[in-house]
Order: sequence, then C-alpha cells, then structure tokens
Amino acid sequence: MSTTTTVDRAFRAALYDDADAALDTGASLLAADPAADGELARRGEEFLGAAWRRNWQPADVVRVVRRELDDPHVRLVSELILREAGRRPSPGPRWTAQLRELDGEPPRLPDRFAHATAVLELYRLLLRLPALEPLDVPGRSGAPQQPESRMLGRIRALLAKAEATGYPEEAEALSAKAQELMARHSIDEALLAARTHNANSPGACRIGVDPPYETAKAVLLDAVAAANRCRAVWHEAFGFSTVIGFEPDLEAVELLHTSLLVQATAAMTRAEAAQRKGGRKRTKTFRQSFLAAYAHRIGDRLRAAAEGQVDSTEGELLPVLAARDVAVADHREQMFPDSVTTRMRGVTDAAGWEEGAAAADRARVTEGPRAGERPRLT
Repeated sequence: MSTTTTVDRAFRAALYDDADAALDTGASLLAADPAADGELARRGEEFLGAAWRRNWQPADVVRVVRRELDDPHVRLVSELILREAGRRPSPGPRWTAQLRELDGEPPRLPDRFAHATAVLELYRLLLRLPALEPLDVPGRSGAPQQPESRMLGRIRALLAKAEATGYPEEAEALSAKAQELMARHSIDEALLAARTHNANSPGACRIGVDPPYETAKAVLLDAVAAANRCRAVWHEAFGFSTVIGFEPDLEAVELLHTSLLVQATAAMTRAEAAQRKGGRKRTKTFRQSFLAAYAHRIGDRLRAAAEGQVDSTEGELLPVLAARDVAVADHREQMFPDSVTTRMRGVTDAAGWEEGAAAADRARVTEGPRAGERPRLT
C-alpha cells in the first residue's frame, strides 16, 4: 500500500466523522505505516495553506487550537506552522512576530497511535475553520515590509525599562515619556500623511481575548482602542478582537492593552487578597466587576490623555483626525456590516467595581510588560 493511500484511507475514516471509533480507525492505519509520516505532514501544510487563504493567521490558529484541544495539539500545530513558514517569505511584520512566539518543540506522546490520534484531531479542526475577514489594506498587497520606526523602538525600550526598574518614581517617569512619544508619533504620522497627500488607508489586526473573564477583557480592549482612534470588534467564539485603525494607532493599542492587562491582573489579585483577609471568599463576580470597572475608568483616562495631546497641537490637526475617524468607521462597516452591540452581564459586585475603579486610577497607562511576560488571570 502506498503512503498516499494510507493517508487517504485514514482521512476518509476520521476527518469527516466525529465518532471516536472513526478516529481510532484512522489512527490505527497511520500508526501501522511509518512510511506515511512524510505525506501526513505534507497534508497538514496543505490544511494550513487553506487556513491562510481563509484569512487566518498563525496566532489565530494556535489560539483556537488551544481553546478547543489540548497542549499536545498546540505543540503539533506550532511545529507545523514553523515548518510551513520556512518554505515561503513572511507576509508581513505581524506575521513574523507571531512566528517568533511559537514553540517548535514537538509534543511528547507515548506511542505512534497516540501521535496519529492527536494529528487527526488537529486536522479535523483545521479542516473546519471558517473564513475570516481579510486584514490586508486595499492597495497594499505585495508592498515591501517596512522596518520598525526608530520612534517605536524608543517607546518599546522605555516601556521595558519601566517594567524592569524597582523604583516607582523612575517607572512613572519612563512611562510618562513613553506616553508622550506614543501620542506624538501618532499625531506626526497623521500630519505627515496629510501634508504629503499620502493616501494611507486604515488597516486591522487581531488581538487575543483569552479566558477567563473574556467579556471584561474585551471591554478593556475596546476602551483602549476607542481612546486611540480605533474600533474593536469582539469574536467571542474564536477568542480574539479585530481592531481597525491606522498603523501607528494599532501599534499603540497592542502595547497598551497588554500592559494594562498585566497591571489589572496584579491589582485584582491584591484587591482580592485584601477582601479575603476581611472574611470574604474569592468570587467570580468580584473579578468580573473589578475588570469591568477598571476598563471603564481606564477608558476615561486614556481619552483625556489623548485629547490633551490634540489640544496642544495646531488647528491643522483637527480636520486630519476627523477624516481619519471617518475612514476608520467606514472600514469597520465594510469589514463587519452585521456586527451588533451587546450588554455586559455579571457586573453585580459593588466592592469589585469600587476596587477596579480605584486600581484604574492608580494604573500607569502606558507601561509595557516585561520581556517574555504574558498577562494571565486565574
């Protein structure tokens, strides 16, 4: 039997049938034919290629695999993505950054049957991924990648130093400088585009919204996006929000959201510990209400900071920003004509709301995460 025939038979048995017996049959065929491993991997790259054509990106695929399956599947898909990426140029800087986040270490599974089972479960999921909205900006397809600006490099360096220092006063000074540079960078880019008649269009990126407390996290991201002249649309089923805006503003949203989520997590943990000392048990409603209040208050602070930067510029900026706001709104409507607004539920804990609002007042609104640190709520 040829390796192609083995893989075809395994796929016919397992990929289009959700039953465990069908999965066992397919895995048994693959486990019994080690020569089919190369063809099996090649087919996996084809499934990835189909996902890319349906507008998925590496981080999106890994995220949905993590939500739907287990750690071995995450390792399998990461290894597969990195292998496939080595065969062609990267489509863009965000794609490249997502590849750098992947761990290419293969999973440790007990035997060939377990490995084949995991591969077939992964391919089942890849096969059924629906089409997503394209993120490419019209007219830019195939444009050469631009290196990160020196200004953005300075901002990242300032945020890293702010996180690393053990002196609060130094962290505050570094964060304040980073905030100033961020706002100035966005304004300068907008004015330059207007003065040179550079017809830039809004773009979009996807930012993960991971469990638990996804709704509150999505509200926080929406607040950060709105304050930076962007719009966010939450895809609850896939665990991400699509953020629409001009490139400098998208960069600011990515940096700020990650930083604020780290700060919110730390503040919530401290507040909950204080509540427990007072005899209160840890509750989900406290955390949900805390994060909702934090998002609401942070949004107010960010908007005030952004308006202050606009007020300090010449009148030339106002029509430029107004035109950009219209362009972002139009692009959002084109991408998501059927999106709806929903109300947040579960915000019923007064203590959680008060603590969250107070934590937002204390937050440094532009502080970035330490190198390699990921925000996590437990």
